[in-house]
Amino acid sequence: MEALMETLLGNVDWAEIGVASWDTLVMVGMSLLFSVLIGLPIGVLLFLTGKRQLLEQPVAYAMLSFVVNVLRSVPFIILLIVMIPFTVMLIGTSLGVAGAIPPLVAGGAPFFARLVETSLREVDRGIIEATQAMGANVRQIIFGALLPEALPGIIAGITVTAITLVSYAAMSGVIGGGGLGDLAIRFGYQRFQTDVMVITVALLVIFVQLLQMAGDRLVLYFSRK
Repeated sequence: MEALMETLLGNVDWAEIGVASWDTLVMVGMSLLFSVLIGLPIGVLLFLTGKRQLLEQPVAYAMLSFVVNVLRSVPFIILLIVMIPFTVMLIGTSLGVAGAIPPLVAGGAPFFARLVETSLREVDRGIIEATQAMGANVRQIIFGALLPEALPGIIAGITVTAITLVSYAAMSGVIGGGGLGDLAIRFGYQRFQTDVMVITVALLVIFVQLLQMAGDRLVLYFSRK
């Protein structure tokens, strides 16, 4: 059995796989955190300034929507390359885990912002009108009605964004971003080590499955409240 495993997985360095897996988790975790912190207020602002909403501002909505759409429309592999000078200026390097986080956030934040806007649009307008009738101001409506009612949808959006960032993090290996993607490219692709490629792909699939399961459980939990 050991001889068979050695034959099938002879090129796999499990210590390096462990480090690459941890790097991927760090990249996804940090970029998801900043994507949510940036994308949530942008999504709320998109909703509030939209047509027939509390702070309707067609010009502000059009400008913000344009910026979000531009960032969402750029393929991530191109965004990685375009942002290299900015990443170097901000972080000091475009390589490794730290160098991958700024483009991951630039790709994840606008994506999440649209999901937040969509979730808020699904809130029953009667709830907003009832809150207004009780004399609530805009801040109270946002934190007392909109966000609590849209919470299951927002959590689902976080799950989708996290899964998207897993694939983005793997792509960052093209520019030496570290993690499983970098390992797959350097060993699996460039050195034709198929066993390494298979292991990295399997681990990425497991990460996505775990994220989806956790997200589904959270959505179900908050939907019952």
